[in-house]
Amino acid sequence: MQDLDDSLAAARAAVEAMIQTVSDTATQWAAPPAPGRWSPSQVVEHVALALEASADEIAGRPSRFPNLPRPIRFLARTFLFDRVLRTGAFPKGKTNPAMNPASGPPTAAAGVARLEAAWERLSATCTTVAAQNHQITSTIFGRVGLVDYIRFQTQHTQHHHRQLSRS
Repeated sequence: MQDLDDSLAAARAAVEAMIQTVSDTATQWAAPPAPGRWSPSQVVEHVALALEASADEIAGRPSRFPNLPRPIRFLARTFLFDRVLRTGAFPKGKTNPAMNPASGPPTAAAGVARLEAAWERLSATCTTVAAQNHQITSTIFGRVGLVDYIRFQTQHTQHHHRQLSRS
């Protein structure tokens, strides 16, 4: 249980760091930094959607994540999940359409509230599920450890926090 507590604390710290940066982006909240890039509002919405979809997957509920065929899950786990956990870096790429936000919260304050709510949902789900099982079945990666799954989401949040910091 200590490993889960540690991974949740790291994930919470990543969300907190993003929340701190959100407050600094209020003046350019809805403006993309360049053509074809997400605004800070959209980045926050994407991270919140990912946290919520992760909570759904952990709980065994349908999520916004794609449901990859089982043989492809092995490849996604090897070339994305395991790589991100090993290196701490996300490869450049595009998200699936359901996770691509057309817009986000209207203000930075609403963005903070959005991240807080998404985090609370993920944290509560992890605490509930951890009492029963330390493995989950992801529709993208297949069977993975709950601690590793949270570590992956921490890396995802940190990846997008760096985007906000550059905005």
